[in-house]
Amino acid sequence: MAIVEGFAGAVGNTPLIRLERLSEETGCDILGKAEFMNPSGSVKDRAARAIVLAAEADGSLRPGGTVVEGTAGNTGISLAHLCHARGYRCVIVMPDNQSPEKFEILRTLGVQLELVKPVPYADPNHYQRVAQRRAGEIDGAIWANQFDNTANRDGHYATTGPEIWRDTGGRLDAFVAASGTGGTFGGAAAFLKEQGGASLRTVLADPQGSALYRWVKQGELKAEGPGSITEGIGIGRVTANLKDAPIDDAVHVTDVEAVGTVHRLLREEGLFLGSAAGVNVAAAAAVARQMGPGHRIATILCDSGHKYQSRLYNRDWLEQKGLLEAATADLPAGSAS
Repeated sequence: MAIVEGFAGAVGNTPLIRLERLSEETGCDILGKAEFMNPSGSVKDRAARAIVLAAEADGSLRPGGTVVEGTAGNTGISLAHLCHARGYRCVIVMPDNQSPEKFEILRTLGVQLELVKPVPYADPNHYQRVAQRRAGEIDGAIWANQFDNTANRDGHYATTGPEIWRDTGGRLDAFVAASGTGGTFGGAAAFLKEQGGASLRTVLADPQGSALYRWVKQGELKAEGPGSITEGIGIGRVTANLKDAPIDDAVHVTDVEAVGTVHRLLREEGLFLGSAAGVNVAAAAAVARQMGPGHRIATILCDSGHKYQSRLYNRDWLEQKGLLEAATADLPAGSAS
């Protein structure tokens, strides 16, 4: 084990885990990059680090300054850790319909937390727009702007993509991932495509209710299906981080498929993961079946299941959403830790 410098130094170099059961079923190697092993527990540590380091480098973030962000939760948690480590204040704006565990974690981490009603992006009270305004009201503050700040994508181009290529020994046939900000997909896909060329497929995994599947398939931003229970992925616009990303294809993943996959990963692989990982792995398995046996597909295991216990792993909540049968998990009634 190496000695690293602080929180930022501990981000990245997560292992690739071969998902044994799905690999056996498809005849392909399905590899999940264990981003839940980052120091705050999610892939968003990479975006937070890249954004903060870039702001320090260009002088917009100075000692004692404030980082403001609008987030579904994970980026806020990552920024809160990083701000403590580097001496900044942190202000987080979130829609109030996210998992309650995320609110509790952020309050524990001591951020200034503002909850707003979920509204369309065009509405001036959308959480991202509120965060932008708050940053303008605070002296010495920056708006992290994870969706359109391409330091996010650049961070994944510099780390996530190279790590996957290194750890697969350059033998990779497809990279599959969902898009929230577009940073993970945009950065990693760009690097991997440069290395693997046209034969390496980059496939966008999109949950129900998102507009990106239709955009990839038909060039039209139009939602497919009802809104999803997933958090942090699937949106109705093309962000600066996703713009010009190399996308060969897209896979549409329903909530039934995502929830079923998440619970399979727990029961069969011992992996306790969030809903976005379910979307990614379900899509990776679909791509494996399309490509046929003998291929190698990598995807992202975005975060752990701890932040979703009161929902994704709660029998009563799953039943209310019509997803209990998909989960087929032996959960006690009202289970919430």
